[in-house]
Amino acid sequence: MAEENQEKTEKVEETQKKLDKDNTIFIGIKPFMNYVTGVVMQFKNKGQDEVIVSARGKFISKAVDVVEVARRTFLKEENIQVKDIKISSEAFENKEGKRIHVSAIEITLIKG
Repeated sequence: MAEENQEKTEKVEETQKKLDKDNTIFIGIKPFMNYVTGVVMQFKNKGQDEVIVSARGKFISKAVDVVEVARRTFLKEENIQVKDIKISSEAFENKEGKRIHVSAIEITLIKG
């Protein structure tokens, strides 16, 4: 089951990379600080005014933590605000043919 979930996660990340916008960070299996660094770099090095942090399933809590650590620790001077939070659910069919739903979140950050 863990292998099946990891395969799904990898497939989702590959699909998302194809759809990736320059200002979107997709949260997955990489180490936590990689995502925090990604958010910080979007605002500081790439000069983005808006960054979207996106996650599905078990990675939703990691996405919230990434946003909060980036805002409160590394981007204090930038006055980063949460502009919008979107939640949704997507239906998939697993290998047994059972329909499952996976929750998703998109957190939009802006320079204030």
